[in-house]
Amino acid sequence: MITGNSPIGIFDSGIGGLTVFRAVSRILPGEDIIYLGDTARVPYGTRSSETIARYSFECTDFLIKKGVKILVVACNTVSAISLAGIRERVSVPVIGVIEPGARAALAATKNGRIGVVGTEATIRSSAYVKAIKALDEGVDIFGLACPLFVPLAEEGWTDGEVARLVAERYLSSLREMEIDTIVLGCTHYPLLKKVIAEVMSGVVIIDSAVETAKTLKIVLDEGPLLSTRGNAGMHKFFVTDSAEKFRAIGSRFLGEDMKDSEKVKIPALL
Repeated sequence: MITGNSPIGIFDSGIGGLTVFRAVSRILPGEDIIYLGDTARVPYGTRSSETIARYSFECTDFLIKKGVKILVVACNTVSAISLAGIRERVSVPVIGVIEPGARAALAATKNGRIGVVGTEATIRSSAYVKAIKALDEGVDIFGLACPLFVPLAEEGWTDGEVARLVAERYLSSLREMEIDTIVLGCTHYPLLKKVIAEVMSGVVIIDSAVETAKTLKIVLDEGPLLSTRGNAGMHKFFVTDSAEKFRAIGSRFLGEDMKDSEKVKIPALL
């Protein structure tokens, strides 16, 4: 039986969704959270829409069997491709990362010129364009795929000369578009927020991970599905590949040591 004390489920294609996990755990410290990273099949961003949907449905089914009260799709690619299909598949509320980021960007822009950076699949899907335009057709949106940001984040090269040169190369075209707001449309990108802010000086940066956590709190409160225990929540991490590597890299994303994670198998990997 689903209650307010049931856990929150969060999944991502790999490690990037830990930025969403971190934001959720800070805003909702009393909630139990179960995280699944499909590290055996990362990245999703270069896969076909059909493959992305299949993988995401399998991750969804895994978390639903854990008795989660709400599902957070902490992956921009999945949110862009198969969020509607996931919502049709389950009876619990489902939150993606695109709609919260879109709303925040629209609220922040003053000149109506918004940039979106993300994976190739997210940008190709035009998901942020559609989400923002659904709220206000009058804004101009400029999408840009920045695939090298992901390995930079995972290697821990988030500042210094290499990160800055890559950011300069990618973002120069957005500077020319005179945007005043930029959406970090990939959950890896918050780790590069500092260098992005330096390159895009004066531009408001929207962190979709933080905006998703804020939306989650609102949905749980309206449920009402907020935990009533009052103590610190329990956190569990599951991955589909090496747990040791996940913990090593994941600690950078969490900003603290990851104490434990467990390797699991989901149907397609049996």
